[in-house]
Amino acid sequence: MPETGVALVRPADLLTYEEIETVARAARAVGVRRFRVTGGEPLVRRGIEALVAKLAGLGPEDLALTTNGLHLAEAAAGLQGAGLRRVTISLDTLRRERFERITRRTGFERIFAGLEAARRAGLEPVKLNTVVIRGVNDDEVTDFVRFAERERVEVRFIELMPTSGLGPGCKELGHWRPALFVRGEEVRERIAAEFGPLEPVVDTDGVARVYRLASGARVGFIMPISQPFCRGCERLRLGPDGRLKICLFDTEGIDLRKALRDGGAGTDGIAALLRTALREKEGWERGSLATLSSEMFKTGG
Repeated sequence: MPETGVALVRPADLLTYEEIETVARAARAVGVRRFRVTGGEPLVRRGIEALVAKLAGLGPEDLALTTNGLHLAEAAAGLQGAGLRRVTISLDTLRRERFERITRRTGFERIFAGLEAARRAGLEPVKLNTVVIRGVNDDEVTDFVRFAERERVEVRFIELMPTSGLGPGCKELGHWRPALFVRGEEVRERIAAEFGPLEPVVDTDGVARVYRLASGARVGFIMPISQPFCRGCERLRLGPDGRLKICLFDTEGIDLRKALRDGGAGTDGIAALLRTALREKEGWERGSLATLSSEMFKTGG
């Protein structure tokens, strides 16, 4: 979260769970097969289990949730009971002091309690998302791999993107800082030098390139900067305010809240808007890094 704080959205401006369900039903009608609940932080929204149950009732092939893990320990069993299948935890360091510096909050131990609760509830495989930043946490790459081996989780190393929120060293000053960037291939080479050859795993979906180590641990690499995957990306993102984005760096999007509330759009009407978004996505170009910005604390992973 930015040090300067964020402007809170009025509850009336957020989509209701019923409205989100309408959009999700329309998404299923146009061929969307997997749902992910993300944020911001989804577990701060009251009654999130009810939304998970509504989404599960639509019969997706997969239903996952990305969380910072701070509230996962108390929520895991209820989420699993509502139909959630697995969780991904965002965690950029395994060191308490560094965690408090990066996140500007306490609660380090709660994340590991949440991870254990997720495993007990059967929300597996548990995955960790780790953004690698030079001079901030890139010295922990091998620590994360050992953690993955020990804790039976899959860690995915993500390249730093032009997002706001980390601190003046990144995007809060409004410009991209290449000195902070670590290429995914560099991370992979560090791991191979320490742990031996990485065997590609071919039976995976999504944007991560996943490898298996000799120990059986799995590590993935998400490289949107050094190896852009725009042409292979099939994701649409629905914000809590009803803004549909075809990309993290889509600054406009489509106002589905307006269509739902003012236009009276139902499942068919929303499906038509989703088809329009998917057509636009086919020709999407994100532009140069120098011009990009995305408030990830609002948009989510």
